[in-house]
Amino acid sequence: MADEAAVREQAETVRRLKQQKADPDEIAKEVAKLLEMKAQLGGDEGKHKFVLKTPKGTRDYSPKQMAIRERVFSAIISCFKRHGAEVIDTPVFELKETLTGKYGEDSKLIYDLKDQGGELLSLRYDLTVPFARYLAMNKICSIKRYHIAKVYRRDNPAMTRGRYREFYQCDFDIAGQFDPMIPDAECLKIVHEILSDLQLGDFIIKVNDRRILDGMFAVCGVPDPKFRTICSSVDKLDKMSWEEVRSEMVAEKGLCPEAAERIGEYVRLQGGLELIEQLLQDPKLSQNKLAREGLGDMKLLFEYLTLFGITGKIRFDLSLARGLDYYTGVIYEAVLLQQEGQAGEEPLGVGSVAGGGRYDGLVGMFDPKGRRVPCVGVSIGIERIFSILEQRLEASEEKIRTTETQVLVASAQKKLLEERLKLVSELWDAGIKAEVLYKKNPKLLNQLQYCEESGIPLVAIVGEQELKDGVVKLRVVATREEVNVGRESLVEEIRMRTSQP
Repeated sequence: MADEAAVREQAETVRRLKQQKADPDEIAKEVAKLLEMKAQLGGDEGKHKFVLKTPKGTRDYSPKQMAIRERVFSAIISCFKRHGAEVIDTPVFELKETLTGKYGEDSKLIYDLKDQGGELLSLRYDLTVPFARYLAMNKICSIKRYHIAKVYRRDNPAMTRGRYREFYQCDFDIAGQFDPMIPDAECLKIVHEILSDLQLGDFIIKVNDRRILDGMFAVCGVPDPKFRTICSSVDKLDKMSWEEVRSEMVAEKGLCPEAAERIGEYVRLQGGLELIEQLLQDPKLSQNKLAREGLGDMKLLFEYLTLFGITGKIRFDLSLARGLDYYTGVIYEAVLLQQEGQAGEEPLGVGSVAGGGRYDGLVGMFDPKGRRVPCVGVSIGIERIFSILEQRLEASEEKIRTTETQVLVASAQKKLLEERLKLVSELWDAGIKAEVLYKKNPKLLNQLQYCEESGIPLVAIVGEQELKDGVVKLRVVATREEVNVGRESLVEEIRMRTSQP
């Protein structure tokens, strides 16, 4: 067997013979020998190095995992439809220039594709920027839409916490010129409905406003050009301590320590309507036009949320920043709260499961005439939710069905394959979810065992006597109860016994 040293030696021999202009037959013989050695080495290397794995930050989904996922998608989609949303889809990759400059410091996480024929392309980073491009391109001024699709981020993923490089986003957005805070309040109501419906545990929805943040930065003495970069530092307060964030602002981003201290006084504040009233009276903030507008709208938002009956789960939090550049008004983030903790302690946040906000300028960036289409939306963090539900189901050891089969067509005797196939075909044609085992003469025990393992609730047994009598023996797998049902009534009987309560 050739090793790398022997291959190098043989390559040198070939090179030397060529230099010496040796006999062509001799060169050909040595080249053939070199190729054979390389093939041996390559084959061996291939066996040794080839690893069956998914790329970093991605995963496969087993039937059991997909069953959980479909349950979650179903709950989310039914909520979106309840609120009157239409559905759209867009390409998985966009022109690179469509995505450039929309994500602030996160732009470095965009996957760029190789030039495949004249267009520089990137995989989509989220569903919001493609939505804005779609609105501008099709000159749409008003739409309420949802979009569920995969997005891609060149992140260092923490897969145990539901963070991946390829993942689904579930977005709901309202585009159009409407009266202030009514669509924004509906987006928060949707988050509340979905998180309550999925029974993930206690949660809180933090809200803030980009205008309040920008006003706060201005009165604290942050120079205009540093607003966005300081905003992305504040956005890290849910993961880092104030001391670490302050150090980043001052040491890395060149903010003066006094301004950082003043920011620190504000970002520690959180509450409800009382805090909004308090800040409207704040001697510094109330003098700033942007902050005043933001606080006025925040007060209106809380009034609508009170009408929706959900203020118990909403918290006005001045540390919420959301790092994306395109937000212009209200921003929000839903966080699950950890139940375990010492008595009297505040529940801890265990991760964001939804986020969104208002982005009134994004469509205008794409429109040739700069036409603005105000938008507000929310994105449900499906991977995080899925990760939590998966862990919970593993812990509970609940059995999850991965098929929806209502009945297995079985036989107790041999030579009844034709009858089984005729019956299963009748059931399929009637819209019944049915299966049959792919064996000519399966044992009845094996057929019943298959039902127990797969969670199939009913077995339709055909036998010689049943065929003579024009009936089918219907067996309930869980109770082992058996009844003879007339062939003409079988479909109705299966429907009745497997309908959801």
